[in-house]
Amino acid sequence: MLLGAVLVLLVLGGAAPASAHAALSGTDPDDGTVLKSAPRHLTLTFTESVGLLDDSFRVLDPENRRLRTGEAHHAEGRSDTARVTLPAELAKGTYVVAWRAVSADSHPVSGAFTFSIGKPSATAAPIDPGPVEDPATASLYNIARYLAYLAAALLIGTATFVLVCRPADPAPLRRPLAAGWWTLLAATLALLVLRAPYESGTGPATAFDTSALSHTLTSRPGAVLLARLALLPVTAVFLIRLSRRGTDQRPPRLLLAAGAALAVGLALTWAAGEHASAGIQVPLAMTSSVLHVLAMAVWLGGLTALLMTLHRSSATEAGTVARFSRLAFVSVTVLVVTGVYQSWRGLGSWNALTGTSYGRLLTVKLAAVVLLLAAAGLSRRWTGALVTADAEAESDVPARERVPEPAGGPPLPPEPQPEPGPAAPDTHHTHRRGLRRSVLTEVAVGVVVLVVTTVLTGTLPGRAAAQAAEAAPVSGLPAASVTTIPFDIGTPGAHGKVQITLDPGRVGDNSVQAVVFGPDGGLASVPELRLSFTLGAQKIGPLDTKLTDKGGYWAANTFTLPIAGTWTMKATVRVSEVDQVSVTKTVRIVG
Repeated sequence: MLLGAVLVLLVLGGAAPASAHAALSGTDPDDGTVLKSAPRHLTLTFTESVGLLDDSFRVLDPENRRLRTGEAHHAEGRSDTARVTLPAELAKGTYVVAWRAVSADSHPVSGAFTFSIGKPSATAAPIDPGPVEDPATASLYNIARYLAYLAAALLIGTATFVLVCRPADPAPLRRPLAAGWWTLLAATLALLVLRAPYESGTGPATAFDTSALSHTLTSRPGAVLLARLALLPVTAVFLIRLSRRGTDQRPPRLLLAAGAALAVGLALTWAAGEHASAGIQVPLAMTSSVLHVLAMAVWLGGLTALLMTLHRSSATEAGTVARFSRLAFVSVTVLVVTGVYQSWRGLGSWNALTGTSYGRLLTVKLAAVVLLLAAAGLSRRWTGALVTADAEAESDVPARERVPEPAGGPPLPPEPQPEPGPAAPDTHHTHRRGLRRSVLTEVAVGVVVLVVTTVLTGTLPGRAAAQAAEAAPVSGLPAASVTTIPFDIGTPGAHGKVQITLDPGRVGDNSVQAVVFGPDGGLASVPELRLSFTLGAQKIGPLDTKLTDKGGYWAANTFTLPIAGTWTMKATVRVSEVDQVSVTKTVRIVG
């Protein structure tokens, strides 16, 4: 089940937009501006705090030579900015700036823009502006991240189940506890080693570079991963103590307190490395994130433990099931409350629910949660029936009547026993089988919720998208470049073409319009359309156009192509919740 969940995660993760929680909201100088005199600094402003790399800025002069700049730093101590000092003497002409930073949720973000001194000049292909993303590194890092989520749910949920629900035979649960601990250890080590190449966009072979690893260990994401590694040996000692404890009595308060502290500590390592640690209401957001992770782990991991208990144990386990039912109810309540708050914090407006990828993913998650709550309600009904049946079975055992023997006489003959009637149906077995099926459904839907949640953490929130869109200027140039890209999903009727208009189709600011035509040649409505541009030879991009649905067509008011060259235009068309296809075509951009 764990491997299958990871494969689903990879599929959904690949379908999500390659964006993170920090969006560029402005540059100084402005993108495409013409200055009378050379600036002394370049400043980028983001929607939330970002981390800087040793190579965050690459500035190319009009002759395509890389400038020697100062060290990248935050402007005036503001964590949502990135600034670099330029040389004192700059020639007239157009300069290309390629930048890369790390979002507060630990995902790298990148882009490019231009400015000119005196007057614009033709810009040829730059000399290696630097890597953007290595597919192998990104895939390995995402696998490790997804495994860490699943391992935490299995570890925390199973341990809570053993402590709180007190199954009669906890022996079968030792294996998932060990599997969760070892998986979390391996995934955390992999994340720590791959962190430097993931941030810089280089291949996995650079993971063991001494300078890169030392940078990781001193960065905030590295510190968070080190804290998680430090908690794991203590967690191992706790698990050993837990496995040696008998199940015929309540766990000591000290053991419960230690387990709760370790669970909170592990959950904090996720909250501190994701979006909750930046933006608005950080203390409340961090608290909500920790509670959300814990509730998810207790519910999903506990369901897995309950399923194993029902499958492997022939004991009644009615008390264990009833205790987990109460624990699951508390977990669901916490999930709903924290989920509503996090959704509000991420969306920012009702329009973002349907107008952004974050909102659409959130809608899918909400639908899955509704199914999960329905399955949980069915499980509670089976739990109540099982407990009631066991209570009735205990009360139906007849007490043996005591018949006085006559004094001094022989004992009375035994009373005749009634003939046994037809066997009553095994209601206990029926209720147990029904509960097992409903819990299995909960686990399956719960894994889907965890999948969508993990993908959601790597998607640009609606609030940040709106802030970035408000900061973008509006362009109104006449259309000059029209490209048509055919697509075919592979299912009946799921083919057509996308007509893309770049306005004016030259270096600098462009407006983008995209129209989808169906198989009959008429206009077609699709739930999502994404468009990006990559200049592979110079390793610039992918630059996301951030298309929005305008009702009948998709558009972006302003999209900047920084330099001339043959760009690869990639269109991703999604025609349903599960069917999408990506197609590419080259387009020539002139200066």
